[in-house]
Amino acid sequence: MTDTAQSRSEPQRLRALEQANAIRLARAGLKRRIAVGEVSAAEVILGCPEAANRWTVAELLMSQRRWGETRCRKFLERNGISEIKAIGALTVRQRELLASQLQAPQPVATFPPAAPVDQITSTQVDMTQVTRVLPDPTEHTMPRFRELVLA
Repeated sequence: MTDTAQSRSEPQRLRALEQANAIRLARAGLKRRIAVGEVSAAEVILGCPEAANRWTVAELLMSQRRWGETRCRKFLERNGISEIKAIGALTVRQRELLASQLQAPQPVATFPPAAPVDQITSTQVDMTQVTRVLPDPTEHTMPRFRELVLA
């Protein structure tokens, strides 16, 4: 009795292993494509290919360049989504929310344009800030600084 049960389950087990290996390989390929920039994480979230169906959102986000655990955790926490939530289990609203935030351009620090040197007047320059760029010779740290430079 156990021989027939075992013979029936053996092909089933082998098919399951083949399927798991195929998904693993597809997921690894997808992960590489995300890291290189061929595919965005937002596209994967919106499209949800079968290989990524049971992949956690945190794994997907961390496969992106410059995304670590901390950045991923903060991003998901800000959006109210668990790190261990599967991509296939996301609701339409959650998919759209994550995709829109991932596609949004990151804010870049902008500075006001500098005035040409010949147009700077004495009222535009605060001399107390300019003199603080150099170390104050009366501070006790100055001799140590000189010792380090001279040594």
